[in-house]
Amino acid sequence: MRSDGTEFPVEVTISRTINGHGTFLTAILRDVSGRTADAHELDRAREQLKEREGRLEAIVQSAMDAIITIDSEQRILLFNSAAEKMFGLTSSQAMGTHLDRFIPQRFRDAHRRQVERFALTGESSRRMGVQTALVAQRADGTEFPMEASISQTTVGGQKLLTVVLRDITGRVEAERQINRASEELRALSVAMLEVRETERTRIARELHDELGQALTALKMDVELLTTTISPGRRDQLEQTAAMIGLLDATMATTRRISADLRPLVLDDLGLAAAAEWVLQSLAQRAGIDYGLAIDPACAALGEPFASALFRVMQESLTNVVRHAGATRVDVRLTRSGDEALLIIQDDGIGIEPGAPAKVGSFGLRGIQERVLLLGGKLSIAGKPNRGTTVSARIPLAAATGGSGKPR
Repeated sequence: MRSDGTEFPVEVTISRTINGHGTFLTAILRDVSGRTADAHELDRAREQLKEREGRLEAIVQSAMDAIITIDSEQRILLFNSAAEKMFGLTSSQAMGTHLDRFIPQRFRDAHRRQVERFALTGESSRRMGVQTALVAQRADGTEFPMEASISQTTVGGQKLLTVVLRDITGRVEAERQINRASEELRALSVAMLEVRETERTRIARELHDELGQALTALKMDVELLTTTISPGRRDQLEQTAAMIGLLDATMATTRRISADLRPLVLDDLGLAAAAEWVLQSLAQRAGIDYGLAIDPACAALGEPFASALFRVMQESLTNVVRHAGATRVDVRLTRSGDEALLIIQDDGIGIEPGAPAKVGSFGLRGIQERVLLLGGKLSIAGKPNRGTTVSARIPLAAATGGSGKPR
């Protein structure tokens, strides 16, 4: 105790001395207040570290993802509860075993090398399986898809690697079902296209054969009636002439509607003849020069592919007439690898940058859907005053049932 009454801790060393005057005890006192404070701080730090370790352990054990820590030899040092559930064995069974036991045999060498390479990079973390799906193996030998990330740290001079794993079986199965449903929907849509084209063909033929013939017969009757009218009955002659003119216009409209629904030349003579016909019509109607080149390997394509390519051509040429201000258009249908490639190129006013993304006309949207349903791709490109190019790619394997030859 100090003179002011305050107490303080001391360290006491006592020694005994014997001489002619007797035995003496000598006490040496050292104030250890600072050392005691350091000890208290150390105890407090140890307690805090223990609490942090407890919190970390709770987080690791409550995590929904599997967490596995391995040493530089890829032997397991930590195996959390989620890992126990994922792989079907306890932490005590996993501790000290090699990580290989959770990798299918055929992937072990590659996986081991991948982990070793990562340990040498010095990177703190990396996501694994970005390019290809990872496959893990449960204790019973069943395999499942997973995604993983790996991190590394050094503790006490020892390199530790921690892998966080997530079972994505549900996601993969959901993606598989979505893909299957998409394929079924695509097949249904293609079938609907075929049904629609069949119905358009039927209506076009009825317009051409039934209504067309009826109008032709009616015109002949009116012309015959005209021969029976007296030359002096100018009013009646004018009426019959007007009737003939109306019939001619109606017949022309019928032919146009029939051709728009389904050009019979496409069914009767094939895609090449239909392309020639639509380009000749374009030249007559708009005075536009044209060029046509069709690969014989594509000329005999069957349905619904011939219809899709023809509709792309027809709609594109319609847009050339309406908007391009072109003097020439060139059409090429070729085989490029396993694809049919249709290119329509004009020398018109072109399009502004970004305009293709804004194209929203019903016709262009319709042909884009046709091409997409057949597994193809439609693109529109051009530059101001340098023309526009429409390209349609359709897989020939789809068009030929995998044979690569037109049907």
